[in-house]
Amino acid sequence: MMDIEFTIQQGKLYMLQCRVGKRTAFAAIKIAVDMVGDKFISEKEALTRIEPDQLNQLLRPIFDVKEKDAAVKSGRLLAKGLNAGPGAATGRIVFNAVDAEAWKNRGEKVILTRIETSPEDIKGMDASEGILTARGGMTSHAALVARQMGKVCVAGCDELIINYAKHTMSVKGKVLNEGDWISLDGTTGQVIEGKIQTKPSEVLQVLVGKTLDAKDAPVYQTFAKVMQWADKYRTLKIRTNADQPDQAANAIAFGAEGIGLCRTEHMFFGEGKIGPMREMILADTLEQRKAALAKLLPLQRADFAGIFEAMHGKPVTIRTIDPPLHEFVPHEEKEQRALALAMKISYEKVKERVEGLHEFNPMLGFRGCRLGIIFPEITEMQARAIFEAAADTQKKGIAVEPEVMIPLVGNVKELVNQEKLVRKVAEAVMKEKGVKFKYLVGTMIEIPRGAITADEIAAVAEFFSFGTNDLTQTTLGVSRDDAARFLIPYVEKEMYAKDPFEVLDRGGVGKLMKIAVEKGRAARPGIKLGICGEHGGDPSSIEFCHLIGLNYVSCSPFRVPIARLAAARAALLNPAEPAKKVAKKVNKKAKTSRKK
Repeated sequence: MMDIEFTIQQGKLYMLQCRVGKRTAFAAIKIAVDMVGDKFISEKEALTRIEPDQLNQLLRPIFDVKEKDAAVKSGRLLAKGLNAGPGAATGRIVFNAVDAEAWKNRGEKVILTRIETSPEDIKGMDASEGILTARGGMTSHAALVARQMGKVCVAGCDELIINYAKHTMSVKGKVLNEGDWISLDGTTGQVIEGKIQTKPSEVLQVLVGKTLDAKDAPVYQTFAKVMQWADKYRTLKIRTNADQPDQAANAIAFGAEGIGLCRTEHMFFGEGKIGPMREMILADTLEQRKAALAKLLPLQRADFAGIFEAMHGKPVTIRTIDPPLHEFVPHEEKEQRALALAMKISYEKVKERVEGLHEFNPMLGFRGCRLGIIFPEITEMQARAIFEAAADTQKKGIAVEPEVMIPLVGNVKELVNQEKLVRKVAEAVMKEKGVKFKYLVGTMIEIPRGAITADEIAAVAEFFSFGTNDLTQTTLGVSRDDAARFLIPYVEKEMYAKDPFEVLDRGGVGKLMKIAVEKGRAARPGIKLGICGEHGGDPSSIEFCHLIGLNYVSCSPFRVPIARLAAARAALLNPAEPAKKVAKKVNKKAKTSRKK
């Protein structure tokens, strides 16, 4: 669509200038699809005219434009943070997860407002229309979980001063109380005082809510047509990051072809699970630890079985426990005393153990494969839960394809240690259950040393998945949770072209990925390669993954359609180097290298 300036002078028509007309994202998509229908352009050209992120307007609730503009013009704009979870949400302010659940149960719409969220806030986040945090970046806990749940999120809004004791939030001297209405624009990062009307997504009503018939949904029909064309031309597979059966089901509805990252630690915060997890952490002996893990085994097994059934034979990559143990224990005295009472031990013992878990830099501390190496019984329990669920699901006539992923590997010896344990458990379970199933064991490449020594690691790993959230912070030496305060001015000063946690840093992190791809395929030509960091849902990063020959990208469920379109555009705009050709070229180079 064009804006055209012209004039007629003395009987002559003069064309002065023309430019692409301003329009909403939906209008751009509608025009491209209609022009294909009218045979003005081809499907391929239509796909290149639609920016992948424009699909957000079709997938998320949006504000009534006039009402929002009026609110901003009247001075109700409170602050601006990071647009961590796109869409529009309006609700009453609550300051903790328990209240969020309680308020929702009585019919209220709420916005969970926190200094920063933790895994303990999961239920409250799920109960909220949107999430607002004063700290954190694009890959903070709040941002990651919000995108996975499909929640609106504004993170790193450092203008907010939140007082939990008084149940207040103040911005530039203005004080808002618990129960006051606010509205979040997760697409722009704006926080607006008061209630603004939202419009639901027609696509979600058809695919997720099942409240609207596709034949009565013209917006959905347009969306479906674009997705059909995208799938025709893309070469990258699209997986999802999902930890629960409902998230997996949503992703399948959006077109996901498997799970690229199942974070098992999120499961420990479900009903009845955090207790045994804390028992395991506070245990004094191996026997006590195993007793607590025995309580967790059937709970994890049921979670995995639900995911396998939802995925119906599609590959499921399950990451063994990754975060440091301090994330699972309470840090407030009141909660520590309650835990001591429940476990029938002294408060002093709980306090001492929690303080002992403190780390100055937990993201580089006792986590990932390091936990499994020092406490092999944790890996053993998780592997048993995965494989027993796989065997039980297969016996029901449902195909399974589990892939066990060991995180934070920087030295091949770490992977060898954990891989042997996983395979030992797999063999034991197959013998006990009298059933055979296929499975893979691989690793996340998220430490620079892991990328540089990828040839050694590939001798053991059957797949690599690039964990680019951690690979970015370990390569750049920038904390993904603390960098929000300087990353925005850094981008403004062009130190970085884009936020490196939002758009992949091709010049640094990308070069490490290329090294790992080449070395990995040289050692194991058929190795499966993917990405499961949040960059897996960013169009520019997806294009890079296509160019270096990855097999798949994995992203949060609500970004699966965006990834499908981005992968198609990458294939169409880079026809000389499609992913399959790159893989063949690397494999050929690897064979020559081995012969030499």
